[in-house]
Amino acid sequence: MSPSTLHRLDQLSKTLLLIWAGAALGFGIFSAPVLFGELPSRDVAGRIAGLIIGRLDWAAWIAFGLAGLSWAGRWASDVPEDIIGPIRLWSAGWLVALLMCLASSFVVTPKVHAIRARIGAPIESLAPDHADRLAYNKAHGLSRNLFFLRILLAIGLAATVSLLPRQGKTEEPGV
Repeated sequence: MSPSTLHRLDQLSKTLLLIWAGAALGFGIFSAPVLFGELPSRDVAGRIAGLIIGRLDWAAWIAFGLAGLSWAGRWASDVPEDIIGPIRLWSAGWLVALLMCLASSFVVTPKVHAIRARIGAPIESLAPDHADRLAYNKAHGLSRNLFFLRILLAIGLAATVSLLPRQGKTEEPGV
């Protein structure tokens, strides 16, 4: 793959990751506090926030998945073995992000929905030491941590994708 094609893939990856990170940060910093502060019920605010998070989870799959094109383009190129280290490091971060998407979409979010369905009432109506409320708080905390870690990974991957090698060492003139 040519260096110019890799450059375009890097720009696409950077753009998608930053758009997703911006949307996620916008929700986390601006929209969620407004929902919980202005709506009459925390339960209703939580349900709306949960729907938005679900959509952001699927958008994360798209952003991180398509960012993998930059990684795949490097392996499809003729990259010498001595410069593979940065590619491996970037791909490790990318794989961690995909694993977080997997955990959020298929483990934590279904657990939160199952607990809410089992309770059938607002979480706040349960005693603070009730087993379902404790399980919900634990799953919600894990979901929030995964969300913000993915934002950090998206920003980090976007910032470093352009630093990945695009070709082998070039010969110095006169050598």
